[in-house]
Amino acid sequence: MQNKTDDRFFDPNIPDDMASTIRPRSLADFIGHDSLKQNLGVFISGARSRSEAMDHVLLYGPPGLGKTTLAHIVANELGTNFRATAAPMLTKQGDLAAILTSLEPMDVLFIDEIHRLPTAIEEVLYSAMEDFKLDIMLGEGPSAKSVRIDLPPFTLVGATTRTGLLSNPLRDRFGIDLRLSFYSPEDLAKIIQRSANILGMPTSPDGALMLARSARGTPRIANRLLKRARDFAGALGRTEITADTIKTTLFQLHIDECGLDEIDREYMTTIIKHYAGGPVGIENLAAALSEPTDTIEDVIEPYLMQLGFIQRTPRGRIITDAGYKHLGLVK
Repeated sequence: MQNKTDDRFFDPNIPDDMASTIRPRSLADFIGHDSLKQNLGVFISGARSRSEAMDHVLLYGPPGLGKTTLAHIVANELGTNFRATAAPMLTKQGDLAAILTSLEPMDVLFIDEIHRLPTAIEEVLYSAMEDFKLDIMLGEGPSAKSVRIDLPPFTLVGATTRTGLLSNPLRDRFGIDLRLSFYSPEDLAKIIQRSANILGMPTSPDGALMLARSARGTPRIANRLLKRARDFAGALGRTEITADTIKTTLFQLHIDECGLDEIDREYMTTIIKHYAGGPVGIENLAAALSEPTDTIEDVIEPYLMQLGFIQRTPRGRIITDAGYKHLGLVK
């Protein structure tokens, strides 16, 4: 077992107060993505019946859709230990070696932001994933020698928001490839009601649906807004989160009925006012908004594109007629 003081790891076997967490712990509790859940359940059941490590799993999609939660669920359903780290924390081969050699048979290793693995570490991972062997170099220069270490069978679950940055050799070593997409308002409303009950502040069905429509199709955002609505309900002395409370919450947080916040509107108005509605390149936008290009591409734009408010073209970003209409502007 790994050293419990190593903060690169998270062990879900450490007990916690169920009332303090809203993270689902089983496929049955995971709401939405029914086809994905059905397939994942078959893969888990097959591995468990054969007493084998499940094939490596790649989870990809926009932030906040449940990739980390599904990784936890895989470990829980398999009945194995869960180990977690993030790719940016693995800066040298010894970091990866320390993690891999601490694994026990059938453990689940979760690597978040796996597209950010340094090339040298990624190459070490190839033989670990394919043959459960770890090849490391000892020493430097002419006296350096390669040592091969046997690893126990394990399941690697990698999560990424940017599959295009994964190398083909790494991606090909994942036997299971699952994409998470934005949630429907109806599924988000179910998630909100489940979370509200766990938090001890139930919400009305119409309030949950109103909140869901402003949550950008993302459970993480829905749960964050729910907690703020709970704060406002508490301040008003209420024991239930109603539609009126949701309206107050969204107004105070400057979130509109489509879920757009101040940065979304600033993004769109910047293109309209400074670049005549586009096209404009991502670098110019990043400079104008003082936001990293990754934030714009991974956080701001996907939802605006889903709503049809912007388009990405070879020449740059363009505001659509629907985007103008939403802002109350004339093209």
